[in-house]
Amino acid sequence: MEQPVNSKRRVIFHIDMNCFYASVEMAHNPELKGKPIAIAGNPEERKGIIVTSSYEARAKGVKTTMPVWQAKKLCPDLLLMRPNFDRYREASRAIFKILSEITPLVQPVSIDEGYLDITDTEGFGTPVEIANYLQQRILKELDIPCSLGIAPNKFLAKMASDMKKPLGITILRKRELSNVLWPLPIEEMHGIGKKTAEKLRKVSIHTIGDLAVHDVYQLKQLLGVNGERMKNLANGIDYRIVDPEAVHDFKSIGSSQTLAHDSTDWDELHQLLGQLTDNVARRVKRKNATGKSVQLMIRFHNHQTITRSKTLQGYIDEKEDILFVAKELLKKHWNEEPVRLLGVSLQSVEEKSQVGEQLDLFTYRDNAKKEKLYETMEALTDKYGKDIFLSLKNEEKDKQQPRTSFQKDFLDDYKKP
Repeated sequence: MEQPVNSKRRVIFHIDMNCFYASVEMAHNPELKGKPIAIAGNPEERKGIIVTSSYEARAKGVKTTMPVWQAKKLCPDLLLMRPNFDRYREASRAIFKILSEITPLVQPVSIDEGYLDITDTEGFGTPVEIANYLQQRILKELDIPCSLGIAPNKFLAKMASDMKKPLGITILRKRELSNVLWPLPIEEMHGIGKKTAEKLRKVSIHTIGDLAVHDVYQLKQLLGVNGERMKNLANGIDYRIVDPEAVHDFKSIGSSQTLAHDSTDWDELHQLLGQLTDNVARRVKRKNATGKSVQLMIRFHNHQTITRSKTLQGYIDEKEDILFVAKELLKKHWNEEPVRLLGVSLQSVEEKSQVGEQLDLFTYRDNAKKEKLYETMEALTDKYGKDIFLSLKNEEKDKQQPRTSFQKDFLDDYKKP
């Protein structure tokens, strides 16, 4: 969606909580402040991984996704804690409530970061004064530090918020790109991953400035349509609006878990698949959604990771149906090497209200039964009327949280005031 023409220059904030999970834990227990702490999915086992860590831990070399044993080796006095998702969601809701008091144009992008459009905000002072107000209020009321980027668009605001942490406020103007943004290594550009950076270096693009002046035709050949988009971003061109409704967009719902030990046990892997698909199905129902593709992720003992998926003829949302396909994918693609992590996700997800065709639970494995089911439904409809089959919206709010997930599912409970 493009920004409508407006004579007034846009002022966009990107706000990012600093070491969010660790900061929430320190706010909950002040005795943890100043100590190296880390949140880990399974701190009791050697196979656990670091979800996030405090700056004191990062100073010792502790990094996100690092195995617990390696983190403890780098930082012997590291304090390990299991994640408390209820606590983090509560803190996130409180943060976005504060932001929404400044402007209704707030777009959460994850549990701990979001965009604000303050272009037409009045009565709170200059952009820098508003940024200071938000930063100090969140710190005072919630004891959580954050950094803010101020810029004319979302991309530059995001880049700015990363430039000074913790408790930073950075303004990035288009006229400053050549001095501030362009000298940065290409991998520091938001949206450029490790593999893309490697491709760009092969054509002599080592900095963001190199990308900004590179031939657009060659970029399209290298990266497809993203090539031109990345060049535009490097030149500070970004017309995306701050969309409060974007938080409700989702295309996949998944759950993953690291095993306590590397496993080649079929029964153990199948049991874990059952737990993961239970998480996925519960969250799908909570969103009143459905999907038509199942993806399986397998991470082996040597950190090699593969993802395999199967697209179905119809939409599904039941645990049994998701599990059936997940087991089928595991049987087909597992090479019997020791497995360290499994992940299951339902892809191509849509709200049920937006899906035109009827939810078809068993199309992919039993077409004959489907036809018999439809014949029975039609017969009952002819006999008793067309309203005997009603779709009931699941109103239950299951508060159990996924074991490991970094998706926007954390924002299920976000409501605009």
